Amino acid sequence: MKDKIGDNLGDNLKAKNSAWNFKGPVAKNFQSHISRSVPFYSEGQELVTQISDFFIKKDTICYELGCSFGALTNLLAKRHVLKKQAKFVGIDIEKDMIRQANKKKSNSNIKFVCDDVMKYKLKKSDLIISYYTTQFINPSDRQIFFKKIFSSLKWGGAFIVFEKVRARDARFQDMITGLYNEFKLDNDYSPSEIFNKTRSLKGVLEPFSTKGNCELLDRAGFKDYMTIFKYICFTGFLAIK
Repeated sequence: MKDKIGDNLGDNLKAKNSAWNFKGPVAKNFQSHISRSVPFYSEGQELVTQISDFFIKKDTICYELGCSFGALTNLLAKRHVLKKQAKFVGIDIEKDMIRQANKKKSNSNIKFVCDDVMKYKLKKSDLIISYYTTQFINPSDRQIFFKKIFSSLKWGGAFIVFEKVRARDARFQDMITGLYNEFKLDNDYSPSEIFNKTRSLKGVLEPFSTKGNCELLDRAGFKDYMTIFKYICFTGFLAIK
């Protein structure tokens, strides 16, 4: 049966009324979907855990904002399992995601919270992570989000943020869009599934440019930051307070 426009997204996912969300079937199939959709997704998580060695202390509180099904939060807790007083908190607004995360919780020092990351009160932390989350926050709220993170970090603490980014102009954007579509075709998504997913994310995922994200960091108060990952239209930053 031919795919309907805005309907089939692959991985047994469908976009109701062509609008992407993280509820129900998405939460159940998110792990397989995201690994096929985002280049080096697992490798990026591994890089975050390696960098965490420089910031996680014996009594650290570490936050993952927008934790989805909790994979990265679990990896961090496992890596620092000997630091018994350290706490790892994953926050996500979707109940279905938190339900999946709690099923996979690997340590007693992990807590998954269903809440809005914009409203949740953060305690002073040594490490805060936003792994492909900020791109889903309303653009007008992102500066507030970054400032909240800066104020919640201890001096010397770190903010790790991975984002899909847009290019600086239309010529480069056409190039990276083509390259990304090739990546998805190579991962066995059909052209209609790629089109439907792109259509479903309009008004939902709104990426900033690399420069735009750096300006958010600057205005929030971060002076020391660097790019730690880059592939096509996906970038990771490490910022230290």
